[in-house]
Amino acid sequence: MNKWNQLVNKESIDKAIKALKANGIDAKFVETANEAKKEVLSLIPEGAEVMNMTSVTLDTLGLPNELNESGKYNSIRNKLNAMDWATQSLEMQKMGAAPEWAVGSVHALTEDGHVLIVSNSGSQLPAYVYGAGHVIWVVGAQKIVKNTDEGIKRIYEYVLPLEDERAQKAYGVGSGVSKLLIINKEKTSGRITMIIVNEVLGF
Repeated sequence: MNKWNQLVNKESIDKAIKALKANGIDAKFVETANEAKKEVLSLIPEGAEVMNMTSVTLDTLGLPNELNESGKYNSIRNKLNAMDWATQSLEMQKMGAAPEWAVGSVHALTEDGHVLIVSNSGSQLPAYVYGAGHVIWVVGAQKIVKNTDEGIKRIYEYVLPLEDERAQKAYGVGSGVSKLLIINKEKTSGRITMIIVNEVLGF
């Protein structure tokens, strides 16, 4: 098994949760993907505006269908899918950058509470950094690493090859580490919640 795809022990999880909280990010631990899904849905009020970011983790949990097709939420993704990028690109960018709720995942989490997210286009990053009123990340415990250097190694050695393969199949073009976001601290209390799951989820 690839070293970047192995669940860490509870001590590492506890370190990460303690550090995240010290860095202004609320952190919760659950054992299963099903518990994580329930936790996400318990946090988002019915009728709220929500944007689910492209994520293998969210797909595994079945969250896109729940958020976009249940009729319980105001789906930004549905609105974007109905728009024309050729004529409405600026409006689409603004909508995706500042939803009320943004739901997604991350690519590495350090034991000292730093969060690493890589993107080819950067489309999900504005919402995570500042634009969204609330951010929820669901993160498999295999993504916890010792420090930022290990997180970057994980991205290049493990995440990128898998995401490149996924993008080739989905879009006919490869992916790349065009933009790398490192969140060290969140200044707005209660804005970001990370749900760490004791299962291998996503890349």
